[in-house]
Amino acid sequence: MTKLIVTTDSSIAGAIQQAGLADLVIAVERRLVWGRLPSDAELDAFFAPRTTQPRGLHWLDDTPSWRLEESGATDRGFIELLGDYDAVEFWRGPEPNAQLILLWLLDYWRRRHDANPDFVVRSLFLGVRDVDPPRDESYPPVVGITPRQLKSASRAWGAYCAPTPESWRGLFKTDLHWLPQLAHHAMALLQELPRPDSGLGATELRILQLIARGGLQPFDVFPGRRKQEELPVYGYWEVGELLDGLARCDRPAVAGLDEGPFSLEMHNDSARFDRYKRSQLSLTAFGKAVLEGAQNFRRHNRIDRWWGGTHLTDERLWQWDNETRALVAPE
Repeated sequence: MTKLIVTTDSSIAGAIQQAGLADLVIAVERRLVWGRLPSDAELDAFFAPRTTQPRGLHWLDDTPSWRLEESGATDRGFIELLGDYDAVEFWRGPEPNAQLILLWLLDYWRRRHDANPDFVVRSLFLGVRDVDPPRDESYPPVVGITPRQLKSASRAWGAYCAPTPESWRGLFKTDLHWLPQLAHHAMALLQELPRPDSGLGATELRILQLIARGGLQPFDVFPGRRKQEELPVYGYWEVGELLDGLARCDRPAVAGLDEGPFSLEMHNDSARFDRYKRSQLSLTAFGKAVLEGAQNFRRHNRIDRWWGGTHLTDERLWQWDNETRALVAPE
C-alpha cells in the first residue's frame, strides 16, 4: 500500500521521509498569519497543477525537486496527486499557521472535488521542529474528515478571509472540537488585533514585557525552540517586522535597535546584521507608559497591516478587548 504524507514543515518532512514512514512526504509552508492574503484565483492556483505559477506560489515549492522527480510528482496538482496513493495523511503542527493551512486545504478540496476526502489528519501536539517523527502508527492521533467537518472547515476558512473579523469571532458559536486546538488558536489570532487600551496585539505586548526586564538584544525576543516563553502566533520574519514597528516609527516604544529594517538585504550584509544582533534594547518612556496602559501606541503611530482578510488601518481599526472577549468595531 502506497502512502503520501503532507505536513506543514520541511524539516519534519525530510525526517519523515528518511524514516520510511511514507513513499512521499510533501511540505506546505505557506505563511497565512501575516500579510495580505492572495486573491481567490491565486489561492486556487496554489493547489492546482503547475502552469505559470511563480516560484513560491505552488504547493510543491517547499519540497526538494529530487524527491518530487523520484516520485513522479513534479508539477502535479493536489487532488490529482492524492489520487495516486492508497493512503494520504496530513500531519499538522500545533501552531496557528498550520491550522490555517489545513482549513485552506479542506476548503479547496470541498470546492474542487465532489467526494469526501479519503485522507486523515494527524495532529502534532509538539512543535514539528522539536521532535523526531514517531514510528508508532498510533501517534500522532488520527482525525477522520466527515462531510460535516469538511463544511465546517470551509466555513472557518471563509471567515478568516472575510473583510472583517466578525465571522471569525462567530466561529465560537459552532462546534470546533473535531479539530484539536482550533478553538485555542482561533482565540490566539483574535488576540493579535490591537487592544483598545494599549493599541498593541498580544505579541507586540509580549515583546515590550520581555524588553522591560532589561539586558536584552533583538533575538532574545524572537521565538526559539529552547525558550520557555514562546510567541505563539508569529514566526521569525513576522516578529522581526513587529519589533521594527515598535522601534522604527514616529513615536518609538523601543530604543536601541541599531539597524533595520528587518529585511533579507540586511541579513545578507554581515556588518549590518552584526550591528542588529548586538543592539541593546530598552523601553522608551513612551513604551513604558504603553506597557502600563497609560498611553495608546496607535494614537501616535499609524498602522497598515493585514489580519487575514481584514485590512487594519487608522481609519478602519478593528480591535480586540481581551477583558470582555469582544471585538471593538472601527468608530
